[in-house]
Amino acid sequence: MTIKIRALLGKLGIDVHNRGIITVAEMFRNAGMEVIYFGNALPAQIAQTALQEDVDLVGVSSLGGAHLTLGTALIQEARRLEIFDHTVFLIGGVFPPQDTLRLKEAGFDGVFTPEATRSEIIAAAQELVHAKKP
Repeated sequence: MTIKIRALLGKLGIDVHNRGIITVAEMFRNAGMEVIYFGNALPAQIAQTALQEDVDLVGVSSLGGAHLTLGTALIQEARRLEIFDHTVFLIGGVFPPQDTLRLKEAGFDGVFTPEATRSEIIAAAQELVHAKKP
């Protein structure tokens, strides 16, 4: 049985460069996922909405340089709300290559840079959700 993936997508903080996350939202919809687009939000708002909407996946975009600070805060809030263990967390954006490892260490299940292809992002999202769901 295939589950329909519910994804919450948004921008971390006040970063207004949203073309990438809007493209990912369209990709996910075309792949059969249910997408809730949140827009700009702080980590606590994103985590609370993920809890309320009972999503399988949270995907955030960061192009404003605060990816480590805001991304870590998002993961910490997800842990506090006890949604981290059953929700996939993805982050994409433009950041220094060494920050990819730091974002994964913070708790992100997937980290994507502009070089990631549509098929890589969709496949990773689907595989990660199926692996994390009981």
